Amino acid sequence: MRVSEAHRLEPAIFAKSPNFDARPIGIDVTIVVIHCISLPKGQFGTGLPTQLFLNAIDFEQYPKLEELREYRVSAHLLIERTGAVTQFVPFNERAWHAGESSWQGRKDCNDFSIGIELEGTDDAQFEDPQYEVLVETLVALLQRYSTLSVGNIVGHSEIAGGRKTDPGSGFDWQRLLKAVIAQLNDPNPA
Repeated sequence: MRVSEAHRLEPAIFAKSPNFDARPIGIDVTIVVIHCISLPKGQFGTGLPTQLFLNAIDFEQYPKLEELREYRVSAHLLIERTGAVTQFVPFNERAWHAGESSWQGRKDCNDFSIGIELEGTDDAQFEDPQYEVLVETLVALLQRYSTLSVGNIVGHSEIAGGRKTDPGSGFDWQRLLKAVIAQLNDPNPA
């Protein structure tokens, strides 16, 4: 994988979300925020997270999701359980994923972060293809943006403590970070 000059992950599918805007002038991307999402909660493969980020949920068909009608949210990427990746916002733009948040004394994490959603729940295990794609994605981001570091790959729970719990107890941080570091140190594994 690589990040193009247009700040898109290749070969991800690109589906432009209307829910983004420009980053503040002079603000660099310094963190990557890992989230998880499923709609309805605990159901996978529905396509509804993509529809949420595109403001396209049919609430007549899904009345139990009515509370989401006015939400205007997005993420830069969604990694499905199969490992399929969709990008909604170019990395140089501000996606609306973090909400009220702070990291190391800086508020409004959307201003300086990349948001990656994993299809899942905060109390379930994630799939091997998701880890594989997430590792490749993070390596591509770290190689493209010199302002990012492995130490600033965080969970939504770390920037919105008390408000959010994702990616949750089912997410294996040690597995992820060990694989990212290994790949950065050996970009052409046998």
